[in-house]
Amino acid sequence: MAVLLHRLGHSAYQYRKTVLGIWLFVLAALITCVGVFSGKLDDRFEVPGAESQRALDSLSKTLPEISGASAQIVFTAPRGHRITEAAYAPTIARTVAEAKKDPQVSAVVDPRASGAVSADRTTAFVQVQYPVQRTEVRESSVHAIEDTAEAAQEHGLKTSVGGTVYGSKGVHVGPSEIIGVAVAILVLVVTFGSLLAAGMAMLLALIGVGVAVAGLLALTPLIDISSTAVTLALMLGLAVGIDYVLFILSRHRQQLARGLDPRESVALATGTAGSAVVFAGTTVIIALAALSVIGIPFLTTMGLGAAGAVLIAVLAAITLVPAIAGFAGSRLTPKPGSRAVRRAAHAKGGSTRHLTMGTRWTKWVIARPLLTVLAVAGALVMLALPVSDMRLALPDSGSAPRSSTERQAYDAISDKFGPGFNGPLLVLAETKDGSAAASARAGKQVAQKLRTLKNVEAVLPPQPTSDPSQSVITVLPATGPSSARTSQLVADIREAAPDIRGTTGASTAVTGVTAVSIDVSNRLSESLLPFVTIVVGLSLVLLMIVFRSLLIPVKAAVGFLLSVGVSLGMVVAVFQWGRLADLLGVPNSSPVVSFLPIILIGVLFGLAMDYEVFLVSGMREEWVHTRRAHQSVVDGARHSARVVTAAALIMFTVFAGFFPLDDALIKPIAFALAVGVAIDAFVIRMTLVPAVLALAGSSAWWLPAWLDRVLPDLDVEGAGLQQTTAADRAEPRLST
Repeated sequence: MAVLLHRLGHSAYQYRKTVLGIWLFVLAALITCVGVFSGKLDDRFEVPGAESQRALDSLSKTLPEISGASAQIVFTAPRGHRITEAAYAPTIARTVAEAKKDPQVSAVVDPRASGAVSADRTTAFVQVQYPVQRTEVRESSVHAIEDTAEAAQEHGLKTSVGGTVYGSKGVHVGPSEIIGVAVAILVLVVTFGSLLAAGMAMLLALIGVGVAVAGLLALTPLIDISSTAVTLALMLGLAVGIDYVLFILSRHRQQLARGLDPRESVALATGTAGSAVVFAGTTVIIALAALSVIGIPFLTTMGLGAAGAVLIAVLAAITLVPAIAGFAGSRLTPKPGSRAVRRAAHAKGGSTRHLTMGTRWTKWVIARPLLTVLAVAGALVMLALPVSDMRLALPDSGSAPRSSTERQAYDAISDKFGPGFNGPLLVLAETKDGSAAASARAGKQVAQKLRTLKNVEAVLPPQPTSDPSQSVITVLPATGPSSARTSQLVADIREAAPDIRGTTGASTAVTGVTAVSIDVSNRLSESLLPFVTIVVGLSLVLLMIVFRSLLIPVKAAVGFLLSVGVSLGMVVAVFQWGRLADLLGVPNSSPVVSFLPIILIGVLFGLAMDYEVFLVSGMREEWVHTRRAHQSVVDGARHSARVVTAAALIMFTVFAGFFPLDDALIKPIAFALAVGVAIDAFVIRMTLVPAVLALAGSSAWWLPAWLDRVLPDLDVEGAGLQQTTAADRAEPRLST
């Protein structure tokens, strides 16, 4: 692989105008496609094959006005007044009449007809129904309902609009993301000591992420792509794009500082550091693409979209870096006497009078390796303990910012009517007898059975559909849509289905937005352990191939699990328990987003492999040359600690830049990834790994001879390439 990438680097350098032109043409073409053909993002959460999904699909044909999205206009009377006072009746009636005229609205239920008036007579809500799912409700239609509700405030009532028409805010780039990119540029400037190199790295990363995001958006007319998938691709593509360019470009400048010809230097950097980039990127791609085996469409698009962004980042790093380096030529060479030159000489084995911070840290860590291992592992296990209390659910309006209209409506309904009104369950009852009379009779009997179950606040009368054999019963739980007791109620209804069928003759199926969300969370929970097993097993095999060792893969897998555990533990503490929620701007304590653990595992696995490869490969190279176990740890960290630190800081700032978004899906994902990267890079790889290797000594690099013969040699570090090009490095060529 290293030899092939070396040739690719030579070719990209030589044909730099063609390479750059191809990338810019592809970017322009994709942006044009997005502008001309792009479709609408689809944020539906579907679980093919699940009971709730089958029933919802059936109702979308026979009773679309109840199976589609809904909105609630909540009226609250001024303090000291009641909503039932005669003065407010005309305002409510006018609002109902205007809502019926709003676009896409199929039905509006007056609170006086439905009884949607609170027990204290201070609050009422109008139910607005759409015949289509949330993703098909136009934004202009939502704005129309909001305008209708706002008009009622002129007459003294306080109004708010909520319901399932609200969801993820989608792709958004604002001040916080720009600040994150600015911090990343600052880190690049400090790392390279050059504005030219820092600007190149950022430019190349932006071209790559631009191609990835534009390509994903260009596919929207053909496949269903969620706004969260696009945001995740943007976030991950930008982070790894900067890091991968950093790895190759830093190696290139280090070699230039030693006097290597620019063309040969960038080709060698592409073959060595580029090999590690390809390996690390491949692990991320495999882990993210593996999300498609879970069988949930929106998660498949998220995984494949993010994997595509990483693939583009890898391709940009191994083609655009040598091409742009060709335009820069020798101008990327650090100035004589600069820190970059001294670091290059130090990494080559020169003077050790000026130890780098990474070297000093490693020496301090391995001075008492057993104490370091016990202290770090103990602290990480403590931080991971909240994972034992983790509950999974999809976010609803209760996770929205407190200032938003959907959150205000959600809280008002929950306080005045009960939390179950925000998450009703729909029970579809079907009879073999196709007559409407038999269906109505069976529906009433089913409703009576449902009233006897625990955690049921109310059961509304059965509602017929266009199919004479069907009726729909609305069940209002006593708890909110994200409560564990509501999930248990869904399970209880399904468990009672055989008994209900035996006594009423009707088969039942639980559906609705709340039931679908519960089924999504259950499917993801069931998939979590197998997915972790696959990822950890993959890491063991890949790292065994790369480092020819038994201990290092096991240590890396344990470290990865600790990083995931701490990250999820802190997510539980902040988002579920509410610790530091006000300080961090978390709007509400709620269960963890159901697909966050799997997304975190897939992404963090690849990033952990990045740092493991770049850090430990230098240690292995020193061990192969010197056979001094303790010193090889120090010298290996000296080579790569600075680059790994810079890469982790960049990754952290990019992810943290998305945290301030008021999006219930993106906010916890950004938090989890930022925490996971920080823990994995600085605590696991930079602290725990050197201590474990120093403690293990020479046994850390042991591999049975028979296994060494069986495993393929990927030469990720490019050792063979460096031997074959030794003559070229000794006699530098003129730059072309």
